[in-house]
Order: sequence, then C-alpha cells, then structure tokens
Amino acid sequence: MRKLHFLVLFLLSIPSIYHLVDASLHVRYLPGFDGPLPFQLETGYVSVGESEDVELFYYFVKSESNPEKDPLMIWLTGGPGCSSICGFLFANGPLVFKGDEYNGTVPPLELTSFSWTKVANILYLESPAGSGYSYARTPRAFETSDTKQIHQIDLFLRNWFMDHPEFISNPFYVGGDSYSGKIVPGVVQQISLGNEKGLTPLINIQGYVLGNPTSDKKFEIDHKVSFAHRMGLISDELFESLERSCGGKFFNVDPSNAKCSNDLQDYDQCISEIYIEQILLPNCKVDYVLGDIPLNSPNIRSGSRRELKEFSGNDSSSLPPPSCFTYKYFLSAFWANDENVRRALGVKKGIGKWSRCNTENIPYTYDINNAIPYHVNNSRKGFRSLIYSGDHDMMVPFSSTEAWIKSLNYSILDDWRPWMMSTNQVAGYTRTYANKMTFATIKGGGHTAEYNPDQCSLMFKRWIDGKPL
Repeated sequence: MRKLHFLVLFLLSIPSIYHLVDASLHVRYLPGFDGPLPFQLETGYVSVGESEDVELFYYFVKSESNPEKDPLMIWLTGGPGCSSICGFLFANGPLVFKGDEYNGTVPPLELTSFSWTKVANILYLESPAGSGYSYARTPRAFETSDTKQIHQIDLFLRNWFMDHPEFISNPFYVGGDSYSGKIVPGVVQQISLGNEKGLTPLINIQGYVLGNPTSDKKFEIDHKVSFAHRMGLISDELFESLERSCGGKFFNVDPSNAKCSNDLQDYDQCISEIYIEQILLPNCKVDYVLGDIPLNSPNIRSGSRRELKEFSGNDSSSLPPPSCFTYKYFLSAFWANDENVRRALGVKKGIGKWSRCNTENIPYTYDINNAIPYHVNNSRKGFRSLIYSGDHDMMVPFSSTEAWIKSLNYSILDDWRPWMMSTNQVAGYTRTYANKMTFATIKGGGHTAEYNPDQCSLMFKRWIDGKPL
C-alpha cells in the first residue's frame, strides 16, 4: 500500500518536472553556511535509462588541492535508496551540521577538517531513482535492481564525462559503503567491460574503495554471533551452545531445530537494545531503523528490516537529544526539505519530500546475492582496492569482511599490523594482499566513515597517494 501511495504521488508530480531541462549549477552559497563556499560545488541532473526517463541527481566537489590532476571518485551511498547527503554532509565531504539544538530555522553548517576532497575530486551520486532528489518519469523506469543500478551508474558516468571532458584523464575510482558493497565492485566491472568494448568516453578506472560493505549475506550472518561473543555481548556458555546447536551456521536455520531456535532467541534478547551501527554508542532514536534482523527471522535471507521509521522534517517534537549521534540525521531532513536549500541546489520542482533513506518506497529487486565474484574479476584485471571496516560495527562485522577477503586466496604481502595516526596512536589494523587489495580496520569505528572521520580521512589520503597505511 505504501509503495502504491508513493507511485500515485510520483505520477501526479510528473507534469511539473518533465518540461524542465537538465543543467548543472555552480553553487556558491548554501543556506546554513555563512558566506561563500570556500570550495567548488556543482550540482545537477543526468538522464539515463530507456528513453532517458531516469534523472539522477549529483553533488560534485572539486579537489581543494589540484583538481586538474587529482583522482576523481564517484561516491555511492548504501541503502539501497539512501541519499548521497550521507557522504556529502556526514562521512567524507567538506561540510557537516554543527549539531546545535534545532530552533526552527535552517540547521547551520560548518567546514570539516577531514574532507576527502582535500586530495580528490568527489562526485556524490543519488542512486537509484527515488534516492534523495533523483526521480523517474514513469512507474516502469522507477523499478530497479542491483544490476540495473550498476548499468545506470555506468551510463551516468559516461554522460557526465561527456559534459566534463577536462576530467577524462584523471585517475578514476568508485567508492561507497554499506549496501554499496553489492554495487561498487559491479560498477568497476561494468566500466571495465565498457572500455574493452570501446564505449566512449573511455573512463580511466584505477580501482575502488569500500567501507563496511555488504558482500555476501551468508558471511555476515554467520559472523554476527562470534562478533557478539568477542565483544562481550553474549556469554561463553550461550556462544558455545549456539555453536553446538546450530553447527556454527546461522543463515537459513532449520526451523525444526528447536534447541538452535531457542538459543537464537536468547541471543536476540541479549543484543536487542544495542545500537548495532556502533555498539558502544547509546541506542538513540533514529530517522529510519535498519535494525539488526533476529537471526531466527524468516526474513533473514532477504535482509528485510525489523522496523522502518521515516522522518521528513515535519515534527521537531520527535527529535532525540542533541547529544545523540543520530541527531544530525534529523537535522538533515529539516535542511534538505527547506525550499531555500532546494533552490540553491537546483532541485527540480515537483520532487516530493526528501528522506535520508527511502528504502521501503523504491520498487527494488535484490538480484546480487554475492558480490565476491565481482571482486575476483576486478582483481584479475589488476584494479587496486581499499576495503575498510569500523571494528565496532555489528551490522556488517569486520570479521565477515575479513573472511570473504581471505576466501579469495591471495597471498599476503604485508601481514597484520597496526596503522598509526601521526600522533603515534593506533588508528586500526591492516593487511595487504597480492591482488592489490588492502584491508583496514578503524579502531573504535562504526558502520560508516562518519563515526571516526579523522582516521578514515588519513587512511584514504595515504591509500589514494599510493602509500602504505
């Protein structure tokens, strides 16, 4: 019913959108930020899909160092269906919300010290249609999937490069986090295949970056129990019983195994009040709940959410305390739905309410169950990759990511060691493999780079410069 309601609203908005011409906009001022922007920001729409009936919105931030020669990276937020504002204003962009208590005006912004745009050009894309300010003109075009999204992102890039030929020779990377672990390696492969077929413009693809990536649901589910045990969230006795009764396998558990089901209920009770994106933080209210799925849930294979709450910036009484990490998520809805903000960004008229993650309203087919074959193909073609994990993320445990990387069976070039901040503090641990893949943990980190942005920024800068962590 919710999807039908969304499609009705979507169809009613078409007349006010269709006649507008796509154009990029150089943004010099943003509501919430005092004075002109001290970096170069461009926004716009690019048409893709059958009859170009999908309009994908982007934010493009030029490197603050040497944009003509610095690497260019497209950044894809997960979900699927989450806005690229998650990257631009939370994880690795040049601005963040100040976090002041909301007073009914446009939430204020401030510059960051950790922006990845200090060393790279970053193209933040709202994909698929229905994410952020992106949209589709027809119900059929609105329907999408993992593989369709990969194809459309490749089309987006080749169209974007046609309008930005000055960046064609820059080293190009694909980046993303969370659910984009299913999309990013596929985009790298798609770009590579297109180049081999002679599609133009040729894209100078060099590699990819992934944070806490979903890759294979089986790996992630099977490692959650051991992660909870290693972090002291369940007892030794429960862990040992789970290992015995379930055989150490928690994906698609046989419902007739009563002992296993009972142990899983005890496990779920132990972790039910944990904020799984960073287990050390308070379990505050969020604008949407990805929610860890009970391990004995019938929906575990599809990865369906336990619950989902949307917040579109209408009710300030439902805000969590400003001390909560999630407070900025609510601020983003007030900011992104402000008419002056939309006007400044060049958002097309008729686009409905913005939500940080529009996951439940997008007709989406999950048709990539396992992203590991894409990593295998990309490794064979010699692409570099950086895979990093916040070590206190329970949504996609670092141990599950480490496990599928090991399953690739590449030899280790630089074995497990700490990598350091300039202050001689351990920032995390890392290992490098013969397929040019670097795995790194972020000590104290959560599900995305926003939890430890300074560490992640230093990690990215070293890696993109070709230096060891």
